[in-house]
Amino acid sequence: MTAFRIGEAAELLGVSADTVRRWIDAGRLPATRDEHGHRVLDGADLAAFVRAPGHPELSSARNRLRGIVTAVVKDTVMAQVDIQAGPFRIVSLMSREAVDDLDLQVGSVAVAVIKSTTVVVERAPAPKGRTSP
Repeated sequence: MTAFRIGEAAELLGVSADTVRRWIDAGRLPATRDEHGHRVLDGADLAAFVRAPGHPELSSARNRLRGIVTAVVKDTVMAQVDIQAGPFRIVSLMSREAVDDLDLQVGSVAVAVIKSTTVVVERAPAPKGRTSP
C-alpha cells in the first residue's frame, strides 16, 4: 500500500494542505493515522477521489496558473490578455469574442490553462564572476 502524508497528497493534486485537510474533515477523502499519529491517505483512495464525480474538472492540460489580468488589448477580431501569476507573466492571444464572453478586464482574476506541444529553452546567464564560453 502506498500512503501519502497530507502535504504530499496536496502537492500531487495541486492544492493546499489545508484543502486536503478540509476534504478529510468533511468526509470526502478517507484518511487513517500512521504510527506517529499523522494523518495519511491510501494511494488507491486518493486516486479514486480524483476520478470520482464531483471532483474539480480534470483536463489534459496540467499547467494551471491563477493570476490577475494586468492588460487587455482588443481589436475587432482578436485580443491580447496579459496575466501576472506569481512571478510569471503569461500573454495569451485569443478571439475578442472569447475575451468578451469571459468578461476579462484589468484587475479580474483568471486562470491560464497551458498545454503546449512546443517548449522553448533558453540558455541561462552564466553565474556571477564567470563568463560564457
